[in-house]
Amino acid sequence: MFGAGRLRFALRCSSKFLMEFQIHRKCVIIGSQNGCQNFHTNRLLLKKRLSEEEKVYKNTGRKMIRYSPKSKPKNPVIDIWKNMTVQELATAANRNIDDIFESMLYVKNADSYSEETSIIDNPQVIQDILKICGYRFRTISKIDDSNIVEKEIKDAVRGPPASPENLKPRPPVVTVMGHVDHGKTTLLDALRNSNVVEQEFGGITQHIGAFSVRLPNEDLVTFLDTPGHAAFSAMRARGANVTDMVVLVVAADDGVMEQTIESIRMAREAQVPMIVAINKIDKIGADIERTKKMLSKQGILVEDLGGDVQSVPISALKQTNLDLLVETIALQAQLMELKSDPTGLVEGVIIEAQTDPQRGKLATIIVQRGTLRRGCIVVAGTGWARTRTMFSPDGSPISEAPPSTPVQLLGWRELPSAGDDMIEVQSEKRASEVMRLRHNLKMQEKQERDAVIIAIKESEHKATYGELLQKKRLLGRFKMRREGPRPKMFIDSNEPTLSIVVKADVDGSLEALLDVLETYDDHSKCKLDIVHYGVGNISETDIDMAEAFKGLIYAFNVDCLPNVRMLLKQKNMKIKNHNVIYKMIDDIKEELNNRIPSAQKEEELGVANVLQNFPINERRKVVNVAGCRCTRGVLKRNAMFKVLRDEELLFDGKLASMRHIKDEVDTIKNNVECGLRITDKGIEFKPGDVIVCYHMVDYKKTTEWNPGF
Repeated sequence: MFGAGRLRFALRCSSKFLMEFQIHRKCVIIGSQNGCQNFHTNRLLLKKRLSEEEKVYKNTGRKMIRYSPKSKPKNPVIDIWKNMTVQELATAANRNIDDIFESMLYVKNADSYSEETSIIDNPQVIQDILKICGYRFRTISKIDDSNIVEKEIKDAVRGPPASPENLKPRPPVVTVMGHVDHGKTTLLDALRNSNVVEQEFGGITQHIGAFSVRLPNEDLVTFLDTPGHAAFSAMRARGANVTDMVVLVVAADDGVMEQTIESIRMAREAQVPMIVAINKIDKIGADIERTKKMLSKQGILVEDLGGDVQSVPISALKQTNLDLLVETIALQAQLMELKSDPTGLVEGVIIEAQTDPQRGKLATIIVQRGTLRRGCIVVAGTGWARTRTMFSPDGSPISEAPPSTPVQLLGWRELPSAGDDMIEVQSEKRASEVMRLRHNLKMQEKQERDAVIIAIKESEHKATYGELLQKKRLLGRFKMRREGPRPKMFIDSNEPTLSIVVKADVDGSLEALLDVLETYDDHSKCKLDIVHYGVGNISETDIDMAEAFKGLIYAFNVDCLPNVRMLLKQKNMKIKNHNVIYKMIDDIKEELNNRIPSAQKEEELGVANVLQNFPINERRKVVNVAGCRCTRGVLKRNAMFKVLRDEELLFDGKLASMRHIKDEVDTIKNNVECGLRITDKGIEFKPGDVIVCYHMVDYKKTTEWNPGF
């Protein structure tokens, strides 16, 4: 019935068409018995089916991209060992013990391990349990927990007191304190034959200085020169805490002043002996006895008044009685028997820190214990250093620094803060551990402070949400309407704000500036925002910060590099340079005042007394007119008017009419009668009422910030 070629052609078709062909063939065979010989094929039914790539290419004209199939995530690997207990297996797999027992129901030879402490002595059972739980395994030796000792990282702290046989005599550390402009730096210049006073800006000391002086009797003394200005109280406190004795300089003409009292308090808190140097005895108006009596009122009884505090009258400018002061300091040092251990790890205090443009990060240190040498690794605050180079206060390099020696240290990774303790550690690894520990402690303290603020915000939110929820429940099936649009997360404030970037030469000066700026409390008029501060020269980052916040850059005794100057010129920005702290604060106050918007106030022009009320008819309505006499100043038609009755305000606004006799006028002079009609027609005047004429004038508001000096 078929040809052989047609049969082979049908066999090459797909399975679906082959099935249809077989059905047709069956029909044909059956039909052949009945005499039916018709059989039909169609080329559309027998054409080749397109693949997915061909379909995409035909429809889009681009080849189909086939990506590699995603790899299935591999099961985690669990470490196992021989003779594991059921509990150890659950711990290693980080699964509940009940999950392990449930998996053991499907494992052969696991019936005997029914307790948590049961030892699984068959490794195949352990492997089968992990396979059922969906884990892979790796066989290792048993972990011995007793040999695992977690290392506790401790902070670097000062060592215990040294043994008496290791103590050696050391030079005294003397801090010179007193009120501003009482001659502290002049006294030190006379002792070391220098002239530091002429190098100071504004005639005042604004840095804490440390240097050694060889006295005429060949004794070595380390002096600390502290600022006397009110803004540098932190520096004075730091100097009092690291000293062995205090030389209190008091001017004989001024006597005891504000910073003198503060210096006395700091010396008492540090529990150090005090020597009083009454300076400027050669000046006209000097009164030594009056100064001693003023000191006695503060609890400082000198020996002349029956006390135990030594006092020496001197003149630092003319070098009068300086040898007597030196003998007093040397005698006090001998009585104190100052000793220290020059061996062992180094301990000291950071007196000042700065970023030198040529030498980098630099810190001035007073060594208190041990001997600082090159190669020593020290930590202080959040910074650490490997000692590369050391300099004496006069700038000459030195190789070692015994106790009581002031030294400038280079090699800091991060600049420490003034007042931090400097401690030597054994290695850089130990220094890194201490830095991480201190950083973590600092972050933990910050998190605790943030947690308090978050708790307050959360309680406020819960209270607000509780009120809204209560209102919603009271409405029942009625929906609560949303009150306006959703509030913005960040709202642009239109309040006047002064944003500043502060850069200083040393950490102590920056600390003093920030302490003064923190006293600003007039934010209702103009906000003061310190967006960035730091030690060192002006950098590109400082310019970007000032530009982003539309702020000003204040530089205290620092400069900027040439490339930074070019950037400033391109962005049309300026730097406010200052070298005297009170002038910088005055500049900031002036900028604050410039940003405070002007306000309006009433300025009185004249006053009139009401003599009689005249009701008149105007367009069939009764209107009250006040017959007045101007008693002070001038009344102007276009100004504002107030009507007062027994000091109670009845009206405040414009006039409707001002007449003299029958003529409409613009002004009424003193002692002239007139008729005044106001816009409020409902007020009836009475004799004795007072009418005040005034106008509004603009005036400049200023900040009431008092920085304390």
